[in-house]
Formats: sequence, C-alpha cells, structure tokens
Amino acid sequence: MELATWNSSLRQWTRRFTREYSKKNLRSSARKLSLGRRFIFQQDSDPKHTAKTTQSWFASNKIEVLPWAPQSPDLNPIEHLWQHLEIKLRKRPVAPRNLTELKAALQEEWDSIDPDMTKSLVDSMSRRCQAVIAAKGGNTKY
Repeated sequence: MELATWNSSLRQWTRRFTREYSKKNLRSSARKLSLGRRFIFQQDSDPKHTAKTTQSWFASNKIEVLPWAPQSPDLNPIEHLWQHLEIKLRKRPVAPRNLTELKAALQEEWDSIDPDMTKSLVDSMSRRCQAVIAAKGGNTKY
C-alpha cells in the first residue's frame, strides 16, 4: 500500500472512529478518567467537529463543549494519541497491506493504549492552557 494512500485511509478511518467513539464511549471514558458527570469536552474546530449534526448530538446529550478558535494552537490531547498510534503501526513487523488490515491494526493498537496514558494527557490540559496564555497564543512545548 503506498504511503499517500495509507495516510489518506488513516485520516478517513480516524475521522469515522472519532465520530463513532464519541457517540458510543464518551461518557464511559469520562468515568474511567474520573472526570465526574459534568465535564467539558475539548475538540478543535475541524469541520467534522463543527458540523450541525455533531453540535446537535452534544447538545441533545447535554455535553458542554469548550469553545475553540479556528486558528488556535492545537492543544488537543488526542493528537498525542494519534502520534502514538502511528508510531506503533510503523513498528509492526508487517505493515498493513490493505484497508481491512489497516482497520484491524489500528483497532488492536488503540485497544492496547494504557488508560494511564490518556488520563495523563487529560490531566495536562490545565498546564497546556497556561502555556498558551503565557506564550500569548504562540507556540508551546505541547
């Protein structure tokens, strides 16, 4: 599978996975991360996140979403998980040869992510926001 095709397939899969994951697992993930019943969900201003159907879903499920400027620094902890996934996929002894194998490999690697890693990323949000404020919206180590 060519790298460009693989990357395109990965982007398509992650978009669909993000949407499906939010619908199926958001509240259970919040419980696992000890966020309580009232939490603020953070996502960037990607069109799939700002679509009316997405906004409607969050509103109907009474989930508060952090307002996010379109050109703001990307503080989204999920980006670190996507990077982690990509590294894990590239380290596999045999690369996925087609979309079906890619989906299976991504799901396997996603399922193996240590919950402490995700909790650590969520817990870092306060520091991330403080770093952006200190940098007056500029680049940070995150």
